[in-house]
Amino acid sequence: MIRSLETYELIIFIILGLAVLLFGFRVKRAAFFIIWFLLGLNLMNFLMPTINNLVPQIDGNDLWQNLLPIAGGLLLALLGFSIEKVCIGGICFVLVMLATIQYFGTDIQTLAIGAIIGVIAAGAAVALMKPAIIIATSVAGSYALTLVLFAFFPQIQGNFDTLYWPILIGLAAVGGIFQFVTTKRDY
Repeated sequence: MIRSLETYELIIFIILGLAVLLFGFRVKRAAFFIIWFLLGLNLMNFLMPTINNLVPQIDGNDLWQNLLPIAGGLLLALLGFSIEKVCIGGICFVLVMLATIQYFGTDIQTLAIGAIIGVIAAGAAVALMKPAIIIATSVAGSYALTLVLFAFFPQIQGNFDTLYWPILIGLAAVGGIFQFVTTKRDY
């Protein structure tokens, strides 16, 4: 999905990813909106093949192909903007489920294990709100920036399996440390 974006769209992704990565706690409402939009967009892109099979008219229509993921992103973004505790728990749950789907598949047993881990992560996130917001926004910003990095530099695409996790974890660590250091006195 991200490889099909235009350069200006990738630059917007970079700006939003950096804002969420480095300033997620300070701008948490906006960060939640951005994160939920990106998660909704990503989830709708996972669902589009199923929707295309169920409704053939959508499959051949470019307007629906572009509009449905944006609508899914906006619906989740509005939810994330309004409810903080549900939002942070949901971000953690959805990030676990996205990682489960992308890296371990969609078998029912795999999804069930991912859902259990996601519920545990969400419960821990709500119990530890400030650190959870910082970690969740750092990981979400890192995720967006990592995808953009691979889209901008197709020559490293062959090393995706090798480089993806170190880049994701490294960026998330930098963002998390930056946020913890700059928000010591907040909250």
